[in-house]
Amino acid sequence: MQKLFYIIFFLSFTCLAQEQIKASIVDSTKLKAESVFGIDTFGTLYYTTEDNSFHKRTKDTTITYTNFQLGEITSANTFNPLKINLFYQDFNTVVILDNRLAEIYKIDFNIIQPYKNVSHVSTGFDNTIWVFNQDLQQLELYDYKTNKVRLKTVPVQSSVIDLKSDYNNCYMLTENYLYIYSYFGSLIAKYKNKGYDKLAFSKGHLVLKMENQLYILPKNASDIELVEHPKMLINQFLVTNETLYIYDDETLRQYQLKIE
Repeated sequence: MQKLFYIIFFLSFTCLAQEQIKASIVDSTKLKAESVFGIDTFGTLYYTTEDNSFHKRTKDTTITYTNFQLGEITSANTFNPLKINLFYQDFNTVVILDNRLAEIYKIDFNIIQPYKNVSHVSTGFDNTIWVFNQDLQQLELYDYKTNKVRLKTVPVQSSVIDLKSDYNNCYMLTENYLYIYSYFGSLIAKYKNKGYDKLAFSKGHLVLKMENQLYILPKNASDIELVEHPKMLINQFLVTNETLYIYDDETLRQYQLKIE
């Protein structure tokens, strides 16, 4: 009986070890964009063009927001389509847009006291955004309606590469580590950065890029796994639920993530 138990355990472990996360091609679309920032479950596409215009494209219409005074858009967070935030790092400014791309709030950190030198911005809950304060080397949850910092994390010792979040968690990739925080600012997990240079996040699935290879930290998992996908140049990538999008300057390809 004991031998049978070990045989079953060994076979179960072998099956689990052989599971692979594979990205299978589903569709592709021709697209000319400077940067692609978001795709929702309905296929709504958020991207910028060479003239620094921000576009929201659905199956029927395309609407555009442009602010030439602020120059190039460094990042855009479309997680909350009612409060899209555009970050213009050169001007240390964030613009909040509604679902019609109408400007509803402008945050100029140059004139706010105390002054903040911000390098990365991402969506928070309510009227907050996550900002990385370069001068203090720490992540802050900033309430732009009250001009108050709701919480601060412990300062980090290396440069920030990327920042993504939803209402529950914030993921910060630095040169040394990947940090995962709760919306209370508590450190949930910390992973050694083995060479990752970009991240994408949706519904609990975190995808990381190292050169032209992708890795995934699935929802409720603790290990970062290799994603099997066709070899290609990965300029930009996004994830929406269990759908992976890879953009190569001409074509936006859609893949289904699944365990095999």
